[in-house]
Amino acid sequence: MFLGLDIGTSGVKAVLVSEAGAIVATAARELALSHPAPLWSEQDPDAWVDAAVGAVDDLAASNRSEVALTRGIGLSGQMHGATLLGDDGRPLRPAILWNDGRSHAECAKLERRCPSLHAIAGNLAMPGFTAPKLLWVAGHEPEIFRRVAKVLLPKAYVRYRLTGEMVEDMSDAAGTLWLDVGQRRWSPLLLHATGLDLHHMPRLVEGSEVSAVLAPEYAQRWGMAKNVVVAGGAGDNAASAIGLGAIAPGDAFLSLGTSGVIFRVTDRFAPAPASAVHAFCHALPGLWHQMGVMLSAAASLAWLSDVMATPAAALLAPLGESVDAPSPIKFLPYLDGERTPHNDAAASGAFVGLRGANGRDQIVQAVLEGVAFAARDNLAALGSASSAISEVDLVGGGSRSALWAQICADVLGIPVHRVEEGEVGAALGAARLGRLAATGEEPAQVCTRPRRLASFAPRASTAAAYDDAYHQWRKLYPALKEFSL
Repeated sequence: MFLGLDIGTSGVKAVLVSEAGAIVATAARELALSHPAPLWSEQDPDAWVDAAVGAVDDLAASNRSEVALTRGIGLSGQMHGATLLGDDGRPLRPAILWNDGRSHAECAKLERRCPSLHAIAGNLAMPGFTAPKLLWVAGHEPEIFRRVAKVLLPKAYVRYRLTGEMVEDMSDAAGTLWLDVGQRRWSPLLLHATGLDLHHMPRLVEGSEVSAVLAPEYAQRWGMAKNVVVAGGAGDNAASAIGLGAIAPGDAFLSLGTSGVIFRVTDRFAPAPASAVHAFCHALPGLWHQMGVMLSAAASLAWLSDVMATPAAALLAPLGESVDAPSPIKFLPYLDGERTPHNDAAASGAFVGLRGANGRDQIVQAVLEGVAFAARDNLAALGSASSAISEVDLVGGGSRSALWAQICADVLGIPVHRVEEGEVGAALGAARLGRLAATGEEPAQVCTRPRRLASFAPRASTAAAYDDAYHQWRKLYPALKEFSL
C-alpha cells in the first residue's frame, strides 16, 4: 500500500492506493483561512499537521489492516506559502499563503535588486511567490525576520513534523523564486536579494526520491512498519500531473480547484515571463512544466454558494448539463487578484451587464463562464510561449460538473476530458511518488493515465457566440482596473 497526502488550502486529503494502483480508501479534513487585513491570506501551520494526522487517523480507523501495509508516503501541497521557523523549529507567525497579495511593492524591489531573476527563476516576481513575502516580513515585521532560521513550504512543514527532516522537492521549490530552476538547485544570488542564505533553506530532493523515514511515533500510531519512506513529493499541480500520467512533453491538463491552472509538461526549462506564464521543475528528474495560473476558479463558485447560502450543486442543477448560449452577464473571477496574464494582485471581481430581468441561473452561468474565459486567457498565454495545446484532461473539484466541462470546451475551443479520480489527482500523484521512492520502479510503469469518463467537444452551434462573448469579456479588466482596490 502507498499513502498520498495533499495539503490543500481548504482541506487535507489522504488517499490509500494499492499495489495494483487502485484507490482503496480516502479521507479528508477541512482547513480554515484567515484574512486579517485586505489582500492578506494566512493559515496556522500546525492546522495542516493536525488535519494530515487526523485524516490518516480516519483511514487507520476504517482500514487498519490496509494502512498497516503502507510502504511509502508521498506529499503534495499548496505552493508558495511562507512558513517561518525559529531556532526551535516552531512557526514564528501564521504562514503567508499563495493567494496573499500584500507584497506587490516588494516584487518591484526584488526585480530591481536582481535583474537576472527572470533568467534564473524563470518567472516574474509576483506577490503569490515566497521570496517577496520574506521581503515584506523584513520590512514590516523586522523582529520576526531576524529570528528566521528556516523557511519551509506547507508540505515541507508537514514532512518535518512527520519525520523530523527539513526537505523540499524541486517542483515546490521552483515556486519560491529562490531556485535556479534550470539547474535544479538553490540560487545564492536570489536568496541574497531577500536577505537570506543557503542555511535558511531545506535540503533538496527530486519528487520521486526518498526524503526521510516516517517517525517511529507515527508508524506506531498507525500500525505501520518502522521503515516507511517519505518521498520528496510535489507541489499540488505537479502532483496532479503525476496522478494523471502527464509525464511526457506536451501532456496537458486543466485544473478547476480552489485556484485554476492550465499545465503543460516540457522536456527543458522554458521560461516565458513576458506572458506571466510560470516555468517550474516537474516532480520527476529531467522534466519541467509551464503553467498559466488563475487565483480563483472553483473558489469563485464556492464564494457564490456562500453569498447565496445555497450549496453549489443546487445552484448548478437548474442549468442541466449544457447551455445553448452565453449568459448576458459577464463575471470577472479576480476575487483574489490574478496571475496569468495580468500579474495584478489588486485586480478585483465584478459582475457586468446585470439587469432587473436577470435571475439566479444567469448569474451562476456567468461565474462558470468567467472562469472559463480566464482559462482561455491562460491557454493563449501558453500558446504564445510554446506550441498550442490541442486537448486537456479536467481535474479538481470543478471537474464534477459536466456543465462546466462543456462550457470549458466551448470557450477554449478544444476537447475537454473528465477523468476517473479527477478530484483526488494531487493526493493520488503523491501516493504514486511515495511508491516510486519505496520501490524504485520506472515512472512510466506507475504513472499511468486514468480512464476517461466523458469527453466534451466544442460545439459548432455555440462557437461564434462564445468567441464574441470572450472578446467582450476581455475588455472588462482594462476598463475596470481603476476601480480595483
